[in-house]
Amino acid sequence: MDVFKGEVFYVDKPLHLTSFNVVNRLRWKIKKVAGIKKIKVGHAGTLDPEATGVMIICTGKATKQIESFQSQTKEYIAELKLGATTPSFDMELPVNAVYPTEHITRELIDQVVSTFIGEIEQIPPIFSAVKIDGKRAYEYARNGQEIELKPKKLVIDEIEILNFVPPTLTLRIVCSKGTYIRALARDIGFALNSGSFLTSLRRIRIGNVRIDDCWDIENLLNHLDKELKSTE
Repeated sequence: MDVFKGEVFYVDKPLHLTSFNVVNRLRWKIKKVAGIKKIKVGHAGTLDPEATGVMIICTGKATKQIESFQSQTKEYIAELKLGATTPSFDMELPVNAVYPTEHITRELIDQVVSTFIGEIEQIPPIFSAVKIDGKRAYEYARNGQEIELKPKKLVIDEIEILNFVPPTLTLRIVCSKGTYIRALARDIGFALNSGSFLTSLRRIRIGNVRIDDCWDIENLLNHLDKELKSTE
């Protein structure tokens, strides 16, 4: 194992950890075991703290591959709760409004979901890392400042309805780089003349990298411990 020449790790990000936390834990382990002060470590695509699943982490010279990984297609399993919204569009913040759901049928969901397939425009969540005038959008949001985010063009390749047991809707989504599944949940709720927010999100694929290819974070840290010590 040569972390300077470059290694690529596939990690199953656990719930509640930020993507930065995961990268930081790997960087700390490498620095400690290898006895070095500096090492490049980066990831190819952020996952929110309330999301789990595939993260690609690169070290050393392999960090040059990050952009190519980021541009690859992503696949998710998303669970939405219909009839309510939160400011963050997921469970990070409490419900701030409730809406009727009695009119929502499986037929209506089929019709609405189909309108989101293809090239669409999406306004990112205010609680996101989108930069505006050098600051992250969530910094403005946490300070109670209102800002206008511009819509972004993106592509939704597939949306498959896996299950609908009111008020829970489970979807499989295949999409391009830059898609906010939280924002898609918001928009689907609005299109249903109701509300919606994300209750769980699991990224199951980036390009050809699937969840079954990924390390549990603790197992990977133990693996690094053994591998780096064996190369001393």
